[in-house]
Amino acid sequence: MKLFHAERGTGVPVVAVHGWAPDHRLMLGCLEPIFERRDGYRRLYPDLPGLGRSAAAPEAAGSDAMLSAVLEFIDQQVGAEPFILLGESYGGYLARGIVRARPSQVLGLSLICPVGEPRRELRTLPSLQVLRSDPGVLDGLDPQLAQSFTGLAVVQTRETLRRFLAEVQPGLDLADWAALARVEEHWLLSQDPDAEGLPPFEGPSLILLGRQDIAVGYLDQLALLAQYPRASVAILDVAGHNLQIEQPQLFTALIEEWLDRIAAAV
Repeated sequence: MKLFHAERGTGVPVVAVHGWAPDHRLMLGCLEPIFERRDGYRRLYPDLPGLGRSAAAPEAAGSDAMLSAVLEFIDQQVGAEPFILLGESYGGYLARGIVRARPSQVLGLSLICPVGEPRRELRTLPSLQVLRSDPGVLDGLDPQLAQSFTGLAVVQTRETLRRFLAEVQPGLDLADWAALARVEEHWLLSQDPDAEGLPPFEGPSLILLGRQDIAVGYLDQLALLAQYPRASVAILDVAGHNLQIEQPQLFTALIEEWLDRIAAAV
């Protein structure tokens, strides 16, 4: 299966896997301002099957097929070369599967608001809170767009709305929801990337969590720490599932420091 992707720069490959229902623009929007200041990185931003401009997986597809598609993409675009890996939300679940499949090839791993407990009914989730807002931010906005934005937004300002409409909503508009429903029927990866007894991933890692994230929470992900002995973990206040646009300065600083750790380890 061939995945659509955006590509920027040259050098060490960086594979950035977006989450459930948006497309590659979510990752491109938050990462390019960082990488544009750093030379020597070839950034690859794929659209997952059924999302953005990538065709849906076959009828019986589930998360195994999604993972296989990303691994095939890596084979096509990266080959055997070492690469840096980022995964956001559901992409963080798939990224852990990639690490288990290619542990010696991954130079470093960043998980942004990752799925921790894959079974939604078992997740530990906070209640939605709006902690920052601009007066009249939703004035004149289409009601469906307003609902899409406010459903997860902890910071409801003009700037977070602008970025949501530019980086998140376009992917939601293109999503093949029928195909995603088929994936949900086979949601769990058949090989649990978080199973006890697996060798730990020794590369420099970063786990970013939103304290007010009502989609995946933050407590369940702490169980991952033993498997990532070189992981920095940040639980950010005033941050929900769109942490990257709600706490952009902290996001940038933590990603920069993680990249520095990878560069020092190579």
